[in-house]
Amino acid sequence: MNNYSLKSVLKKNTMLIVMFIVYIFFAVMTRGNIFYAAQFTALITQNAYVFVLGTGMLMCMLTGGNIDLSVGSFVCFIGAMAGVVSVIHQVNTPLALAIVLGIGIIYGVILGYLIAFLNIPPWIATLAGYLAFRGAGTEILTKVSTTSAISNFPEPLLKIFSGTVLPTPGAFNIPCIVAGGVAIVAVVFMNFKSRENKFKKGYEAEPMTYVIAKSILEAAIIGLLAIKFAQDGGIPVVLVWVIAIMIIYNFVCEKTVIGRHFMTVGGNAETARLSGINNKIVMFGAYLNMSVLTVIASLMVTARYKAANSFAGTNFEMDAISACIVGGVSAYGGAGTVAGMAIGATLIGIINLGMSLMGIDQNWQKVVKGGVLLAAVVFDIWTKKNSGKK
Repeated sequence: MNNYSLKSVLKKNTMLIVMFIVYIFFAVMTRGNIFYAAQFTALITQNAYVFVLGTGMLMCMLTGGNIDLSVGSFVCFIGAMAGVVSVIHQVNTPLALAIVLGIGIIYGVILGYLIAFLNIPPWIATLAGYLAFRGAGTEILTKVSTTSAISNFPEPLLKIFSGTVLPTPGAFNIPCIVAGGVAIVAVVFMNFKSRENKFKKGYEAEPMTYVIAKSILEAAIIGLLAIKFAQDGGIPVVLVWVIAIMIIYNFVCEKTVIGRHFMTVGGNAETARLSGINNKIVMFGAYLNMSVLTVIASLMVTARYKAANSFAGTNFEMDAISACIVGGVSAYGGAGTVAGMAIGATLIGIINLGMSLMGIDQNWQKVVKGGVLLAAVVFDIWTKKNSGKK
């Protein structure tokens, strides 16, 4: 079968198509409110943590469908510790960041050791963290504040994880347009360069019409985002974090030996071991990496609300897992991409934003997200079964 036939392309990009359909649906239902510039910014700022945690969860799931249930509670705990260090004890921002990052690394090392070397099932080890960190974070916040929250974070810390890049409040942001133009040129160049490299190496390459169509679509999306952010005062700082993290992890997964090791371990652990891959180190690295990314996500959330509270991180682990599953990451491991996870996270963000603008109750929002998650899993299984028949 031609990998670039219309049927094949539509099949490979099913979730991307679904995302656009869902967005159009909410654009109609909200009478265009979801298309306002402020809503584009809200989509990013409110869901940036999903992209970051989803990237870490992707690496865990690649190792064999493993997950980390503790990330939401750890977000709460790190926020509380950041508040104690930077607000209560007034430690300068660089040292405060080093301390909370150190806490994340320590937890990652302990968690990775328990799972990889003591063979404790990931869901049990991380369930312990889910319970312990929520309790510890709440206890810390209760002890230091009568409102169970810490506010008045130093401005330098907030600026690192919130706000906009080169802001121009109330005016059209020219740097956004410049950045968008640079991004369009870079993406188009990479598309054509990738096709050229495949030809040189003798691999099957995309038809020129496919590359042109793909480049036009990607350029249109980037251009739209650039204009919308420019209208709302600037590029959100968290978007820079999200893009940087996804570029790095996409490169690791697609272009490095480390990424292939994660895929191989998840595809067949015994085959990986026999081929010389240290499965324990891979598993250890997955959970250490997850903890570090959770620290970044926690600081994003804390900076967004300008406070650490005991409710921070609630159900974040479910959002991250959902982003991966909806984005085509295999629940059994060995398959999944950063781009797919990003599409899943965006789809969930659009559903959240659209239903909020429509005034739909939070409980019904959870019902809808649960249905979307189940549909994604069913579709994944159905696709694999059909592929096996051919």
